[in-house]
Amino acid sequence: MLETINIVKPAEIEKTSMEIIARELHGRTFPELEEPIVKRCIHTSADFDYADNLVFSPNAVSEALYAIRNGASIVTDTKMAASGINKKRLSQFGGKVYCFMDHEDVAEEAKERGCTRAVVCMERGAQVEGPVIFAIGNAPTALIHLYELIHEKKADPVLVIGVPVGFVNVIESKELYLKSGIPHIIAKGRKGGSNIAAAICNALLYQA
Repeated sequence: MLETINIVKPAEIEKTSMEIIARELHGRTFPELEEPIVKRCIHTSADFDYADNLVFSPNAVSEALYAIRNGASIVTDTKMAASGINKKRLSQFGGKVYCFMDHEDVAEEAKERGCTRAVVCMERGAQVEGPVIFAIGNAPTALIHLYELIHEKKADPVLVIGVPVGFVNVIESKELYLKSGIPHIIAKGRKGGSNIAAAICNALLYQA
């Protein structure tokens, strides 16, 4: 059995993976700035559905890259997504990663108001100075409340990465953005997750 396994050196694993992905896409291509994002989502999940379910608003990637190069920060809804984002790379451009989910005062405020921590986290994220990218990989509640904050002129993100995963209000929260003029990268349907949110952020950072 071991004789059939081709041992790949650590430095070559990602390169080999991307070659396999390109081969299994059977020559399919994507817009130049979007292709690395699609392929990194597939690489992260081993799920080729991302070749079809990722939706990019016009100029979403180019505007996000411009913002990153000019010090944009990233706000996420989970510590998992925050831990997966290449913070060293982001800091080279002057940006930071923020996640307020585990802050004690966030939990206390959410309890007092009778809302979820995700709601309070989005409000905190809206107060971050400078250009901000929101990367939502877990809570549709966060995506919905962010949409409300944007329409109330309380938030003005340069990009919303909307890839929460699950069954309750997941599809509906994503469709809010598909019908809007808000710059977005959305994974249609139920699929997504914090790992996908981080993968999209990293694909942007590597291009920047």
